[in-house]
Amino acid sequence: MKKILTYSFLFSIHCHILSQDTFSIIAVDTMSGKIGSAGASCIQGSIIISDIYPGLGAIHTQSYWNETNQDSAGSLMIQGFSPQEIVDWLIENDSENNSSIRQYGIVDINDGSSRAAAHTGENCLDYKNHIVGDNYSIQGNILLGQEILDDMEDAFLHAYGSLEERMIASIMAANVAGADSRCAPYGTPAISAFIRIAQPNNSIDSLFLDINVDNAPLTINPLDSLFSLYWHWKQENYTLGDINWDSIVDIFDIMLLTDHLNGSLLIDGSFIFPADTNFNGSLEFSDLYLLLFQIIGVV
Repeated sequence: MKKILTYSFLFSIHCHILSQDTFSIIAVDTMSGKIGSAGASCIQGSIIISDIYPGLGAIHTQSYWNETNQDSAGSLMIQGFSPQEIVDWLIENDSENNSSIRQYGIVDINDGSSRAAAHTGENCLDYKNHIVGDNYSIQGNILLGQEILDDMEDAFLHAYGSLEERMIASIMAANVAGADSRCAPYGTPAISAFIRIAQPNNSIDSLFLDINVDNAPLTINPLDSLFSLYWHWKQENYTLGDINWDSIVDIFDIMLLTDHLNGSLLIDGSFIFPADTNFNGSLEFSDLYLLLFQIIGVV
């Protein structure tokens, strides 16, 4: 089930042209074929940096955002160029002959394997840096410091569950006042934030998950709003029996429901929806029987 949730859809052309900051992550999951993109910024409309090509990869172009550079990167990805080849091309062929002010993160899936590359120009505004892993790239500029990127990486690597769970964990790890340092006076990390996930069979304009908090008031934290919208989306898109929200119904879900029924664990809130397999509004042994039958075919 596909759902697009938008907090506000009015973009400022001026801010888009001058978009020169952001902390963001892009990643792929070779097992599921999902491709993810998430970011935030102390300007409105930060989602403009994000291009996802379902089944192929994702591109973030940030710091003095340039539409021509972004379109060129997408064209090269469609033609089959690797992330590193795309980054190298962008550096050598910047539309304004100034790649020193640009920042890029690019990931793809190629023959079942992941590839990633990034670039942070020397004239991007401090603090600036990027981190590249086997299947992800994290980048940012005008940050509080390296700890923002490190915390994002740590959350992505250690969060449990699906790609969307790891992506939301990563972007929320930067949920500190002034993560984008220009928002420090307002006590928020950013003004806008987004998370996007594509499944292999999605089209570019209809993704599995596409949530955009475009322009929060200065006193409202857009990452808190993003997280709330994400959980609303999960409640509408849960898989029956997937109690731990990892997109797999397996023995771990049986263990959670068993622990709840014997009193050693409390399942409440949004976790009740996938656990209530008989749809009667409460959790009981019949839910466990149905879950067992769902997984192994017998009780």
